[in-house]
Amino acid sequence: MSLDELPDLAVEDETEISGAEHRRILWILSALMLGIILSSLDQTIVATALPTIAGDLHGLNHLSWVVTAYLLTLTVSTPLWGKLGDLYGRKKLYQAAIVIFLVGSVFAGLSQTMGELIGFRAIQGVGAGGLMIGAQSIIGDVVSPRQRGRYMGYFGACFGVTSVIGPLIGGFLTQQLSWRWIFYINLPIGLLALFVVATRLKIPRKRTEHSVDYLGTALLGTSVTCMILLTTWGGSVYRWGSGTIILLGATAVALAVAFVVVESRVAEPLMPLKLFKRGVYSVGVTVGFLIGFIMFGSVIYIPLFLQVVYRATPTESGLEMLPMVLALLCTYITSGRLVARWGRYKIFPVVGTGLMALALILLSTMDTSTPIEVAWLFMAILGFGMGMVVQILVLVVQNAVPHEQLGTATSGATFFRSVGGAFGVALFGSILVWSLTSDLHRFLSSAEIKQVSIKALTTSPAVIDKLPPAVHAGVVHAYSAALGTVFLVAAPFGVAAFILSLFLKEVPLRDRDMSLESASTADIF
Repeated sequence: MSLDELPDLAVEDETEISGAEHRRILWILSALMLGIILSSLDQTIVATALPTIAGDLHGLNHLSWVVTAYLLTLTVSTPLWGKLGDLYGRKKLYQAAIVIFLVGSVFAGLSQTMGELIGFRAIQGVGAGGLMIGAQSIIGDVVSPRQRGRYMGYFGACFGVTSVIGPLIGGFLTQQLSWRWIFYINLPIGLLALFVVATRLKIPRKRTEHSVDYLGTALLGTSVTCMILLTTWGGSVYRWGSGTIILLGATAVALAVAFVVVESRVAEPLMPLKLFKRGVYSVGVTVGFLIGFIMFGSVIYIPLFLQVVYRATPTESGLEMLPMVLALLCTYITSGRLVARWGRYKIFPVVGTGLMALALILLSTMDTSTPIEVAWLFMAILGFGMGMVVQILVLVVQNAVPHEQLGTATSGATFFRSVGGAFGVALFGSILVWSLTSDLHRFLSSAEIKQVSIKALTTSPAVIDKLPPAVHAGVVHAYSAALGTVFLVAAPFGVAAFILSLFLKEVPLRDRDMSLESASTADIF
């Protein structure tokens, strides 16, 4: 009987974890959480500093690429990290991911041009892919699916804390020192992570014959890159019907087809196609794609709204995002513990995606007259929704596959969420630039339009403060309307995620899985 054919009931008896076992797992978690801190802190600490970075390095029109480059390489690398972990063991790969991430951080802080920063952010993304997949897969090595939600709550707490302090630290460092320190701060954390991983992380490794699907990796990575370039350039740099856009689309489709053909024939596929025959897996990764699209594609523009429309400083915009991140922290931890207690998970993605769709609709209604307290409420609703979905979907996908495919399935879930995020950031960045250009003509007279340089306005938000009062008001209204359009475009994707989550089958969470006790001492490294 396949997993999809199991009865639609939760496992009634819950295997308790002893105190000694719990403490041992916490030591392992301490090593993993330091890696999570690196990757999650780097995402949130950048958010409030992005407008300042774009102004210093000249190019708000390239703002989305600072995020897109990170998400693109994270996305492309995750299936490979997962597969290599299944084949060679996860500890050394986790250490390598930390080193790659730190190298990218150092050079990102030294960047002198936007192009250099984007390139080094891409290197960071490669390391972040290994950190995310490594942490989620290693916890799957040592904890059964039924209890995994309980310990993923610690990941949630870690993510929530960094989400809270990240924007604050980013705003403080940007104002008091330099935006470059938001990258340098990774160094002491990374070195501590390397030490803890080396001394405390001990997990089983299975010795198997190795075959890495490098051709599949190249095809998938190039296809995704073409699609992201298409969504980034379409309608802004090139017309949608231009030869360049058509060529990118055709190339992306052709490479995707070639990837599917290769995956159906190689001995060790990067992304086994048979996984998609499992209903839980296919629905889970599709909802994950939509969640990534919404989460990265819209949330990244909330600090911009706060800084332009409410004239908040980077530090103040970080403080004003606290309702969202605190709500996310609350539901992140609570949902994981409730899943471990109940053995059921479906209710959380359903409610979470519904709240996210509602929040995006509400955010799209904000304008220059919206009280900040109302904005806090809308952001909190979005945070509650995200906290119910993100890690629960990873748990659902892990539970739907055999343990020997744990890393591959985990990387697949993260891959589709990251692809959605990369597409969202690229597409919404193009929508923002297009809508801002249109709305400036709507809120400014012909004479006022001549007083401003659209190129200057898309270089740095700080330029807005230097405009004459009448022109300044029109530009702020235009920014507000353009950002509202971004949130409104994201809303249907939230509705689609909600509808799709209704079809997510409730498969019993397994009480037993491979643990450290199943490996001999010689297998521990």
